[in-house]
Amino acid sequence: MNIQIFGTKKSFDSKKAERFFKERNIRYQFIDLKEKGMSRGEFNSVSQAVGGADKLIDPNAKDKDLLALLKYLSDEDKIEKMLENPGIIIAPVVRNGKQATIGFCPDVWKNWE
Repeated sequence: MNIQIFGTKKSFDSKKAERFFKERNIRYQFIDLKEKGMSRGEFNSVSQAVGGADKLIDPNAKDKDLLALLKYLSDEDKIEKMLENPGIIIAPVVRNGKQATIGFCPDVWKNWE
């Protein structure tokens, strides 16, 4: 099992996801979206697993102007903007190979063990 948690240090759900895997002694890699972000390959893999890039957009993100702009961009430009501004991606994104979840989803993660 190769767990990656894409989140932010301030996100409560990211912290809860880390705790979930720590309590079960499952090794994971934490990637801070604000510091490193996602590579295009990681982003494509996650968006394919969850049903599209639009599902990764956080409607409660602080950057309301960017959220409004995303509605009018082509898919390619939208992905580019999301990679440049990871603050609009819902945290945490938890990835296990080709599987991925958005947000705190312990019921799904239990099935990965």
